[in-house]
Amino acid sequence: MECVVQGIIETQYVEALEILLQGLCGVNKERLRVHEICLKSGPNLGFVASEVRLLCDLEQSEPTWTVKHVGGALRGAGVEQISVLVRSMVESKASKNVLRLFYALGYKLDHELLRVGITFHFQRGAQITVTVSSVNKMLKLHATDEAVPVTPGIQLVEVTAPATSENYNEVVAAVSSFCEYLAPLLHLSKPGVSTGVVPTAAAAAASLMSDGGGTTL
Repeated sequence: MECVVQGIIETQYVEALEILLQGLCGVNKERLRVHEICLKSGPNLGFVASEVRLLCDLEQSEPTWTVKHVGGALRGAGVEQISVLVRSMVESKASKNVLRLFYALGYKLDHELLRVGITFHFQRGAQITVTVSSVNKMLKLHATDEAVPVTPGIQLVEVTAPATSENYNEVVAAVSSFCEYLAPLLHLSKPGVSTGVVPTAAAAAASLMSDGGGTTL
C-alpha cells in the first residue's frame, strides 16, 4: 500500500520550496527524469478494465524500467476524514522488453508522459518521498526529447510513503504532520481533489529566499 497527497505550485516558487525541503529533510535533492507509459487492458483481458504504468528512469546510465499497478483506495468507516489517500499499489523492476510483453498480452497504449524535476527521499516518522516535477506530453510516440509542458508555469508536487494494512495509520499521521510544514507554499490533498495555488505563496517564498534556508524548522 501507499499513502499519497498531491498539490501544484507555480514554477517561480519551486526554488523556495527546494530550500524549505532541504532544511526539513536534511538530504540532497536528486534529479528526476522519468518516461511514464500508461497502458490499459484490452477486451480479451476481461470485462473489468485495468491500468498499468511502465516507468523508465532516464537519469540512470542504463535506463531502468519499473512496472507499477495502482489499485483502489482504502474503504471503511472514517476513511473520508483522512486527508491522505491510502491505496493499494504493486511495483516491481522489469527488463527493457517489458513494453513488448504487455502489448503481447493485449494491453494498449493509453498515453505517455515525461516527468522532469527533483525528488527527496528521507525518513521522518515514515519513509517519505517528495517529488516536484513538470509534466510533459510527447508530440510523437516515445519522443522524450520533443516533450512539451502540459501546464506551463505549474509544477506537480507529490508526497508518498509506503504502508501496510497494519501501520497505515502511523504513516498517514507522519505524512500529514510533514505536509503542515509545506502549507505556506502549497495546498496538498488527495489525488483528484483540486485545491489550486496558495495565495500567500509569494510572501512565503520571498521570506525563504531572503533567509537562504538558514532557519531550522
